[in-house]
Amino acid sequence: MSDVSAHPATETRAAEPTRLAEYTTLCLGGPAGRIETAASAEEIVQKVQQARLRDDEVLILAGGSNVVVGDAGFPGTVVLVRSRGLRVVAEDADTVTVRVEAGEPWDDLVAATVANGWSGLECLSGIPGSAGATPIQNVGAYGQEVAETITGVQVYDRVQESLGRVEAADCGFAYRSSIFKYSERWVVLSVDFRLARSPLSGPVRYAELARALGVEPGDAVPLADARAAVLRLRAGKGMVLDAADPDTRSVGSFFTNPVLDGEAYELLRGRAADLGEPPHWPGAGDTVKVSAAWLIDKAGFAKGHPGPEGVAISSKHTLALTNRSGTASTAALIALARDIRDGVHARFGVPLHPEPVLVNCAV
Repeated sequence: MSDVSAHPATETRAAEPTRLAEYTTLCLGGPAGRIETAASAEEIVQKVQQARLRDDEVLILAGGSNVVVGDAGFPGTVVLVRSRGLRVVAEDADTVTVRVEAGEPWDDLVAATVANGWSGLECLSGIPGSAGATPIQNVGAYGQEVAETITGVQVYDRVQESLGRVEAADCGFAYRSSIFKYSERWVVLSVDFRLARSPLSGPVRYAELARALGVEPGDAVPLADARAAVLRLRAGKGMVLDAADPDTRSVGSFFTNPVLDGEAYELLRGRAADLGEPPHWPGAGDTVKVSAAWLIDKAGFAKGHPGPEGVAISSKHTLALTNRSGTASTAALIALARDIRDGVHARFGVPLHPEPVLVNCAV
């Protein structure tokens, strides 16, 4: 999809107390002390350096699709990343490596890779936000995650005040995490993805997607078919931005799926004995990944569950918390998130952790 910011500004607006709700998919967030727009990697670095000279805190904001900003806003400088473009930087008979500017709308990139017959991102179709945000979160969906295709990330190091590259092996990729998440050191400028030259998707790993495609897990399908099926599934869950659908005023999944060791999983099974086996998948090492959506639902928080001021769990997906009214406060959304977290812990003894980046607020 196109850039999800409400007002893709084309000029610097200094010392203007603009509400950050205009730049987030939740439509929540108080005023910024200063808003600067950067249309290139060079401008991103320049704006960050200028803020440092002013002794300003800096918030880097692109698509605003994975951030929750508090009602007090952000007192420093917000740099809106609006850099665009992608180019091939390496290729051979079997692969192509594409360098993508941080502000490139993610789904535009995925559409381009599918159109060019480059395999590796097709199951990540429809995810809102920008390309530069994907390594920060190690974005993943429907059996793919960007850690599988990223070869390196071009960054500005705010500690060393220098440009550099972080190789994939040094990115610390883990489930919805990386060295970039919750770190103010790195500013992502562009990302390199190595993709296969193939008209077919990678093996379809996600059972729900395989069913939607009418294939067996492990089968490959035409890239366009995989993309179309993922877009349909996401739309059915309110996970493709649609101005006419209040369920899409969200950050997607608000909580990550808990990753439990063997002992913790057995304790969960005991607490859930009356409900059957909790949906789960093998995690790294001897861990077990459990469905957060199932835990939330079985703890008594169904789709559409209301919170204060018109916030609610999405009517389509238990993991999404929405600003359905469009007029709610961040405090109301956080209150609902806390109720859900505490309710799940009381019922199952399992902690839930928020997936989005929280700015001047906490669950």
